[in-house]
Amino acid sequence: MGALAVPATAGLTEVGTRPRLGAYLAESWRLRSFALRLAGSRLISGLLPNRLGVLWIVLKPLSLAIIYGTIFHFVLAGPARPSNFVQFLIVGVFVFEFFTGCFGSGSKAITSNTKLVQSFGFPRVLLPFSVVVEQAMRMVPVVLLLGILLLVLGEPISWSWLLIIPILMVMGAFNFGVAVVVARIAVRTRDVQQVVPIINRVLFYATGIFFNVDGALADYPTLLAIMHLVPTYDFIAISRDVLLSGYSAPIAAWIAAPLWAFVMLVGGTIFFWQGEPRYGLSD
Repeated sequence: MGALAVPATAGLTEVGTRPRLGAYLAESWRLRSFALRLAGSRLISGLLPNRLGVLWIVLKPLSLAIIYGTIFHFVLAGPARPSNFVQFLIVGVFVFEFFTGCFGSGSKAITSNTKLVQSFGFPRVLLPFSVVVEQAMRMVPVVLLLGILLLVLGEPISWSWLLIIPILMVMGAFNFGVAVVVARIAVRTRDVQQVVPIINRVLFYATGIFFNVDGALADYPTLLAIMHLVPTYDFIAISRDVLLSGYSAPIAAWIAAPLWAFVMLVGGTIFFWQGEPRYGLSD
């Protein structure tokens, strides 16, 4: 009996148990430097094998903008075509890349680090967090290039451009919520990783990356109201609002974007924490 009572009095915990949420978050904050170092090392290791290195961070969204711009420049007409089409498209593509990077990599945050999860004890939420940090690091040169391109294209510089920083920070909170949700689902059902690119493609069109949603759906008010509540649309719309002089985002987008971020941050964190005992277990 005395031997059996030792674990209870030695501060040991049962394997596979879930800590209290407060303690879990406190431990995650204490080990945040681990997530930051993991994000940095993963970013560097992913770029070093390439001859162009860090240039690929900006070349990918830039090439996508050129491709879509070339194609849809000849296709779009009427109210669906924004007046400042090139600037409109570039902002949409560049900001949307932040979401797709977090969503796609977030789905593999746990499953691609199985050995790490099984070998060390730490809050697993740090893995999807490191994914968002890595994607945020990638956004730094992307945002700088975006500002340069807008100036070259004749967009007048404004103090409102500085608002893109808090907007992306709030979007980062939303992306983190999405990443932790899809990370937990992927642990049980890895098939979700095959669905992520499809969802990204649907959101790409639903967000209005290359066309004016308000103009295209002007005759469909109900559908337009629904589109205004798509989170990726909201974040891109308010980004365009602060960066482009000829564009104004709907009021609904300014309200919905931070609400989406709060709901996904809180709800996603709790959802991920509830599955903590399962992470790292063999299927």
